[in-house]
Amino acid sequence: MIRPVREDARGIIDAEAGLRRFRLDRFPPSSPAARFVDRYWVSTWDLAAPYVQRVFSHPVVNVVFEPGGTVHGPTTRVSNQVLEGAGRVLGVMFRPAGFRPFLGAAMSGIVDGTLDLSAVFDGAADLADEIAAAADPAAMAAAADRFLCERVPPHPCPSEPTSALVERIAADPAMVRVEDLAAGEGIGVRQLQRRFTDHVGISPKAVIRRYRLYEAAERARKGADVPWAALAVELGYSDQSHLTREFTAVIGTPPDRYARTGSA
Repeated sequence: MIRPVREDARGIIDAEAGLRRFRLDRFPPSSPAARFVDRYWVSTWDLAAPYVQRVFSHPVVNVVFEPGGTVHGPTTRVSNQVLEGAGRVLGVMFRPAGFRPFLGAAMSGIVDGTLDLSAVFDGAADLADEIAAAADPAAMAAAADRFLCERVPPHPCPSEPTSALVERIAADPAMVRVEDLAAGEGIGVRQLQRRFTDHVGISPKAVIRRYRLYEAAERARKGADVPWAALAVELGYSDQSHLTREFTAVIGTPPDRYARTGSA
């Protein structure tokens, strides 16, 4: 189920401030595309002054049409998205490892990088024109969904179990040890690391840390009264100071201050 952004703002830093300046609509993929696509999203804005939205994206590929199609590989750092004037963009957020069958190469090759969608799909330029001409956000998402449904592999892909594994990490804050993940998959740690490098692009440890930071940020966003010491233990940090250091280094502000800002 695709949750609205006010229920799930993972990856959007200072989401409450951003949502006062832009609208973010989310749409689920149809069944064929859902093997590889998590959601379609459309951001719409009309601003008197430029606004910079900071994003710490999920460890996935986003294909963004603004208006041409650009593949944005998994990222390792926070990025700044500048919004100005009036506009709208469609994004296709793939599932973790979901772009691997289309790329046809290890995902590590596009980490923190971009490439034109036409390098991956024939017909990408026509799709971009159709999306640009769409009447509303739902029609934009539907155009992308039709395009991808025509191109999904008919057979199971080796990366699909990895997609499911990463989504279990995202859903369960108690998953904090790479060794436990490897044991659960019946493989060694090094084999799991090679699998993540190929299918996801970043290491299992980096994926775990990403989703644990998301969990901390979401707890902060939804209420200032967070038991930080207990949360640090729950998320696998050595102590509250460890959580505070990592949160501050990535998000740019200590978690207690982020909580006060997000709940204002």
